[in-house]
Amino acid sequence: MISLADIQRRIERGELSPDAAIAQSLEAIEAREKVVRAFVCHAKSAKAQGSGPLRGIAVGIKDIVDTADFPTEMGSSIYRGWQPRADAPVVMMLKRAGATVIGKTTTTAFAANDPTVTLNPHNPGHTPGGSSAGSAAAVAAGMIPLALGTQTGGSVIRPAAYCGVAAIKPSFRLLPTVGVKCFSWALDTVGLFGAGVDDVARGLFAMTGRAEFSDISPATSPRIGVVRQEFAGPVEPAAEEGLAAAIKAAKRAGASVESVDLPELVREAWRIHPVIQVFEAHRAFAWEFSECHDEIAPMLRATLDASVGVTPREYDEARRTGRRGRRELGEVFEGVDVLLTYSAPGTAPKGLSSTGDPRYNRLWTLMGNPCVNVPALKVDGLPVGVQVIARFGNDAGALATARFLENALAASS
Repeated sequence: MISLADIQRRIERGELSPDAAIAQSLEAIEAREKVVRAFVCHAKSAKAQGSGPLRGIAVGIKDIVDTADFPTEMGSSIYRGWQPRADAPVVMMLKRAGATVIGKTTTTAFAANDPTVTLNPHNPGHTPGGSSAGSAAAVAAGMIPLALGTQTGGSVIRPAAYCGVAAIKPSFRLLPTVGVKCFSWALDTVGLFGAGVDDVARGLFAMTGRAEFSDISPATSPRIGVVRQEFAGPVEPAAEEGLAAAIKAAKRAGASVESVDLPELVREAWRIHPVIQVFEAHRAFAWEFSECHDEIAPMLRATLDASVGVTPREYDEARRTGRRGRRELGEVFEGVDVLLTYSAPGTAPKGLSSTGDPRYNRLWTLMGNPCVNVPALKVDGLPVGVQVIARFGNDAGALATARFLENALAASS
């Protein structure tokens, strides 16, 4: 993979020019894209910007995010050839930091469930996950050092786990979703993919200019609470193996680790997440559902058809449950610095008929907490990730503990 941090250091030392760094990504795309199929479209030639912390950094943008230089088709025939006039704010944040937007990465239709053509770089017979399939795969395949994705259920953390890359789903609304095709305004969150935790931290700092992200060092002796989310159903042995490896490595590196039980209201929040998601999806896709119903991808169309009867009363009650769950979850962080759990139920499923299950991600999306995927190990050649979750607003703490864990896992391998 291409490390953003390494490129920045080499450019600063004069060992690599920004244009040469962009050329490196163009060459990698040319070499690997025919197999991985991570891009909807990409530049055949591109130049680096002259200034900014992300000069020389080629970035892929999930194709539900508006771009002025590339079409935004949202994985749907309904928007084939659609060309926005303006970049979404998150795209402008990248450009103002000096990044070169090199192309649009594949997304499941409207960031829902229908799989893309993208293949997992570790084994093309397996899914890369979704809905941010192309962003995760492009980074994992060593084509680009940074990519944007979005998460409404588990669409950043899960594909990151399946593809073996680092990723952050930041605190809700840390990054703006204006100019991003809405699925659920209470859940949609823009996130970042990179080769390692330091890479996504540097990307986040460059985009936001927030001082707390300027130099994320590994945490020292963090207090880690392990949450297995039994209410979300069983996991495969590979997922448990990954979590066990992370726990063992963290303890060996000096962390205090204890099991934590989540309050009942937090568990109930996990249950009602889909109610909020589908109710808002019917409003977000009102035009498409009414005017282009048969063109909506089959899985999403079936979900929308089956959820027409969700009432405002059910939605309001689900929102109240979510708010109560957030208050209860806040108290959990009085005793630990972060929570540690599975990033996915196991390794990437075989075949391309499914993008996997978001059941270990959706609670944290609804709660709005920052989540970081850390690759833990490989099982039968496929990556397994673990998820570091911090208190809402403590994205820097999540990244610091994720760096601690990343280092601990590397030392124990």
